[in-house]
Amino acid sequence: MYGNGQAPIFILKDGTQRTRGRSAQSNNIAAAKAVADAVRSTLGPKGMDKMLVDSMGDVVITNDGATILKEMDIDHPAAKMIIEVAKTQEQHCFDGTTTAVVLSGELLKRSEDLIDQNVHPTVICEGFRLAAEKAVELLDSHGIPTKNDDSVLMEVAKTALTGKSAGAVKSFMADICVRAVNAVGFVEDGERIIDLSDIKVEKRQGGSIKDSSLIDGIILDKERVHSGMPRSLSDAKIALVNSAIEVKKTEVDAKIQITDPSQLAHFLEEEESYIRGLVTKIQESGANVLVCQKGIDELAQHYMAKAGIMAIRRAKKSDMEALSKATGGKIVTNLDDLTANDLGHAAKVEEKKIGESNMTFITGCPEAKSVSVLLRGGTEHVVDEIRRAFDDAVGVVSVAWEDGAVLTGGGSVLAALSRDLRTYAETVGGLEQMAIEAFASALEIVPRTLAENAGLDPVTTLIELRKAHADGASHTGINVYEGGVIDMKSKNVLEPMRVVEQAIQSATETAIMILRIDDVISSKGVPMGEGMGGMGDFQM
Repeated sequence: MYGNGQAPIFILKDGTQRTRGRSAQSNNIAAAKAVADAVRSTLGPKGMDKMLVDSMGDVVITNDGATILKEMDIDHPAAKMIIEVAKTQEQHCFDGTTTAVVLSGELLKRSEDLIDQNVHPTVICEGFRLAAEKAVELLDSHGIPTKNDDSVLMEVAKTALTGKSAGAVKSFMADICVRAVNAVGFVEDGERIIDLSDIKVEKRQGGSIKDSSLIDGIILDKERVHSGMPRSLSDAKIALVNSAIEVKKTEVDAKIQITDPSQLAHFLEEEESYIRGLVTKIQESGANVLVCQKGIDELAQHYMAKAGIMAIRRAKKSDMEALSKATGGKIVTNLDDLTANDLGHAAKVEEKKIGESNMTFITGCPEAKSVSVLLRGGTEHVVDEIRRAFDDAVGVVSVAWEDGAVLTGGGSVLAALSRDLRTYAETVGGLEQMAIEAFASALEIVPRTLAENAGLDPVTTLIELRKAHADGASHTGINVYEGGVIDMKSKNVLEPMRVVEQAIQSATETAIMILRIDDVISSKGVPMGEGMGGMGDFQM
């Protein structure tokens, strides 16, 4: 910024770093590619796992793209934008995070080649936008209606579990997922709705994955408060109370002066009769199970045990709400208001020993809108990874159940879209045509990566795939187990439509956003050349 031979004018604060033009673009693209490369090897059934160790020394072993990126400590602003893609994908579709990130990286890589050929970034952005719109439009023609057939939903769950550590028992886990979704799904005004918070997941170390089970009701990670209480009750009437069953403390500071010993005895009697009165109210309502959100006094425990009431204290708020949904009981704040109409009903309440500690099972709820899944595994790391795999699978099944349409997997849909977009590019013409063709080539990264991760020759496999699609076999995808290509529909490799649609949209939008940046001003004082663009050492 020099005026006619004068001294330079500084408008930025001292220590501010600035990169402009091509170097800013290539820095950002390099960072985004580095993130995509970090998760790329986890894609598909033959994908590998990552071990992530945080600053505290805690270990996470996973191949879930969203978890990997969440656990990685990334500082580069453009790389953070790519992580946002994974987060969005996880929130909306529960799966396909790695696909979305790898796709963003590949779109940027292809656009870099176009920038080298002096195509302006805004032209590339426009071409990408057109291509994404067309791709989403074309998706509908590839959809297969689920007709909410359980066998189709089973296949969707199996596809989501393949390649995860739960893959060895995928049929078993898929069955649990589908049953759970069918239990909590409902139709309202012709719209299919699932609230995943109705599926409560408890994990417990010990046993094997096969010991996992679906419980038609609720599991509480709690035990009865008194050993004299019944361990198991049939035809349970459940009172849900969120106030403490103990002597209330005074709201204001109060002083009680006792001048003679008989007054003390009287005072203690009053306390006792107050607590006895509380237990009597519970009895009178007809309840034989009490779930309390707050504490229960020892004396109250004694009276309840005598009355044959099974009580649980300090239940979580979320558990209380789930119980209310499952048993049809109302959460009562004031015991004086407790009536027989407020009670929830369950066929059985029992305490079982699972692993090291006891858990309470509330089953056989008449109109259960809430179910629980108990996940088991040999070690803590296994159980955690099973939980992540289960969350993905149950999420994907719920999405397929709501949308009523699925697509074939194995890279088949993206290969078909890639072919259709090349045809579409010819009708557009101009420089945008180059961008649409680059977009079409970028979509092939998914089948290519699937082939690479399976140890196949990517070039030969892609040529085979293109040939099959040219011959009209649009459901053909990568056969990762035997090599070559195969019809994915016959193999029942299915995934929800929403997963692919969201991945294409969010990857495109992020790539466009990064491409449009031509100036990075950093006031953090991070050396741009090293901290910003130097993601080359970002190896995993």
